[in-house]
Order: sequence, then structure tokens, then C-alpha cells
Amino acid sequence: MDITTNEVKDTLAKEAQSKLTVNDVDIDFLPLIYEIIRSVEREPHDSSQKSGSSADVSQKVLELQKKLDLAREQVRRLPGVEFSKEEQLENLETLRKQLRLKRELLLKYRNIYSFDIPKV
Repeated sequence: MDITTNEVKDTLAKEAQSKLTVNDVDIDFLPLIYEIIRSVEREPHDSSQKSGSSADVSQKVLELQKKLDLAREQVRRLPGVEFSKEEQLENLETLRKQLRLKRELLLKYRNIYSFDIPKV
């Protein structure tokens, strides 16, 4: 029974990953960039003291690189990214036409009089 529970958890995790939306993409890079800049500004000009702070800056740069790689991977998983700009615009136009036609049908059927059917 433990195996099926793990399989269900794995399936749910994969589904959650595949249903990624734009709001789910982690693109909050500014705090890391700010920390890197502040660390570089605080670095002493004496070369004997640079080794400790340089390691700190290097660590922060690596964190930023990991975050950028994660964001790239998340963007690749977004739905519709595989389409070119022209294909996306064509799809959008098609959807707008469908919406317009459906609205027209709704208005048409809303304005039709309902006929009373006598009960037998």
C-alpha cells in the first residue's frame, strides 16, 4: 500500500509541475542582485582582506545563477511557449472570433420569445 501512496504523490507532483502558470514562475532576482552589488561596494580595497568577502560574493553570484536557471526551466514549461509570436496572434484572433460568435448567439437566443406549450 505504501507503493501506491508514493506513486500517487509522484503523479500529483508531476501534474502540479505541468500546470505551471505565469504567476508561479519565480523571477524575484532584484534582492539577490542588490545583495551582490552591496557586497562588491563593501569590499575593502586591501587585497589581504578580499578573500573572505570575495567568497561571499561568489556564493551570492552562484545563488543568482541557480535562480536564473530555475526561472529559465519554468518559463520553458509554460503553456504556449512553443508557439511563435505569429502563431500566438493567430490563435488569439481565432479565440476572439469564437467569443464574438458565441456572444452573438447568446444575444440572439435571449431575444427569441418563448412559446407556451399547452399541457395535454
